[in-house]
Amino acid sequence: MSKYSCESFEKLEEKVKTYISDFEDLKLIETSYKYAYDKHFGSKRLTGEDYITHPLSVAYILTGINADASTLVGALLHDTIEYGNADPEEIKKIFGEDILSLVLGITKINRLNFSGDSESVINNQRKILVGLSEDVRVIIIKLADRLHNMKTLFVLNEKKQKETAKETLDILTPIAHRLGMNSIKTELEELSLRYLKPDEYYDIVERLNATKAERDASVAKMIESVSDLLNKHDIKHEIKGRSKSIYSIYKKLDKGKRFSDIYDLLALRVFVNTEPECYQALGIIHSKFKPKPNRFKDYIAMPKTNMYQSLHTTVFGVDGQLYEIQIRTYEMDKVAENGIASHWSYKEHGSNKAAIQSDMEQKLQFFKSIMELKQNEDNPEEFVKSVKEELLKNTIYVFTPKGDVIELPNGATPIDFAYKVHTKVGDQTTGALVNSAMVPLDHELKDNDVVKIITSSSSTGPKREWLKFVKTNQAKTKIKNFFSKASLDENIKKGEELLTKELKRQKITFNEFEENLDKTLTNLKLGSLNEIYSNLGSGKINLENVIDAAFKPEKDKEEKMMEKVQKLGTKEADKDHIISVAGFDDIKVNLASCCNPIPGDRIIGYITKGSGISVHRMICPNVAKLNERLIDVTWNENKEKFLTTIVVYASVGNDVLVPIISKAASNDIGIRNVVNNKNADGQAVELGVIVKNKEELFKFINNIKNITGVKEVERLIK
Repeated sequence: MSKYSCESFEKLEEKVKTYISDFEDLKLIETSYKYAYDKHFGSKRLTGEDYITHPLSVAYILTGINADASTLVGALLHDTIEYGNADPEEIKKIFGEDILSLVLGITKINRLNFSGDSESVINNQRKILVGLSEDVRVIIIKLADRLHNMKTLFVLNEKKQKETAKETLDILTPIAHRLGMNSIKTELEELSLRYLKPDEYYDIVERLNATKAERDASVAKMIESVSDLLNKHDIKHEIKGRSKSIYSIYKKLDKGKRFSDIYDLLALRVFVNTEPECYQALGIIHSKFKPKPNRFKDYIAMPKTNMYQSLHTTVFGVDGQLYEIQIRTYEMDKVAENGIASHWSYKEHGSNKAAIQSDMEQKLQFFKSIMELKQNEDNPEEFVKSVKEELLKNTIYVFTPKGDVIELPNGATPIDFAYKVHTKVGDQTTGALVNSAMVPLDHELKDNDVVKIITSSSSTGPKREWLKFVKTNQAKTKIKNFFSKASLDENIKKGEELLTKELKRQKITFNEFEENLDKTLTNLKLGSLNEIYSNLGSGKINLENVIDAAFKPEKDKEEKMMEKVQKLGTKEADKDHIISVAGFDDIKVNLASCCNPIPGDRIIGYITKGSGISVHRMICPNVAKLNERLIDVTWNENKEKFLTTIVVYASVGNDVLVPIISKAASNDIGIRNVVNNKNADGQAVELGVIVKNKEELFKFINNIKNITGVKEVERLIK
């Protein structure tokens, strides 16, 4: 089976669970699969497979780039409107507005006809494609959709195969390249070449196969040699042989190069942990293997426009053969393969710490401002907004007086241009010449304008009113940063004065305060005394916060965790609304405190004298032997939380309480009370926990069982 095929939901689910653990997300993915299965039931693809295998495979491809749950749901549902006759309102009701927008976006794109020979027509159609996408995930789903369709292109006639292959090369692979999604781009290119120019494709395949054994042996020797070299210098690393893509070989041959002149047929990729180690490894390799002149590229200091970072060098290696060596960190490799798709971080893991700058060789800069924003603004929504506004919208190309090309969004001004060139140029801008004519600083630039920025070293800096007309987030961020920095000294001074007065008022010496500085910084989550001053001066913290952080007794780790968890899920359910009693519409209901039933438990009602119905678990010994005054009760659907009790048995000497409380916090489970009974044989931790249902409780219990020292966990019935 192809690595891009998925014939069952179980296979997809297994892959998804390697990086998504949230129960609600997994449930949503399963629900979307069942919905798609129902809508496509009975439909077949031209391959003879059930139609559901296509959306399953598209979603499976996206797991390769760790797509988030919403994107996977969009992938599973992407054909339900066009081919499954699904009602958009129904999708919205079940899955929400966000998912519906993804499905509608794919539906619109699929209805476009992209064929065309003219380069201007092709460029225009690319803009139409990305312009239709209000969410970058629509484009990413479309690329995965096309990749799976290309894997089954053999079922179409030759004419349709060539049309689809040409459309893919003309429209979709450039977009995959622009988004930095190299792994999908490479697959699309090679599949397209196979159908568009099969003779050239298979000729290259045969040439590669003919030299494969020899190349593999040479690469293995080179890997061993380079690895030994790096080990001697204590650089932790991993090395892989790298295959040149068939399409890139075709492009070089098409430009007149001979097969023997393609240096990177013998290629290695070296992975290290940090950016400095990339440069260390490069120097070490060059110390033994002579580099070929003019073959070194530093894409770390000057990344490509699609965020690609790596060091490239070609050296004379073992047996005197030329080897192309790429050196990068593991994080750089993730971005190199998945590009913008590596930023599912806008939902999950955080920032790309690499300093992304413009690639002056290609003279395109559409990622620079977005990456700078990412470094300065840790706001996921702002990052996505920037991608939409600056990457996927129409752009213009203007020139510096030296002929360098700068890419800007439509409506950009000389101030945007200045900050693209350099922060200092932007800060010191006093005027601008466009095509040798003086223009106001809010002038809208046009394609092919030649822009010269007039600066003055005596300038006091940018003007606040510039924020009203600049278009790029880079310029906005730089201007805001300037004024933030300018006000920093003022806030530090003000904060120092406030703290000094307060210490005197409370008869605390500064030396006493300074002795507790590390504790104060830890409690306030700040990095220095000046940060305390600046936060005081700006009003972000008050004097009471600072004094408490310095002199209040610290709570131990267990107390802090308990406080946090006790805030979670403390609202219990309204019992009268979550239980239905057979034959009664309005009767008082109580959940028995002896067994604390929760949704998912099998339950029975006991008619009390004067206190309504007491609801017990079926296995509760307090009702197990009763035959009279019992009544059938059932759970109603609800979103409330319920109290129940568990006991954790652990060995002596293991601190299990803190990790238990930590797991409760990470699973959004509240803890009402804790009783820790210890003796010589072990300890029994009794916990009153607040959960949604039995499924959530059992998931929590299984998590606890993985804690070192825990022997057993059971629910308590008193």
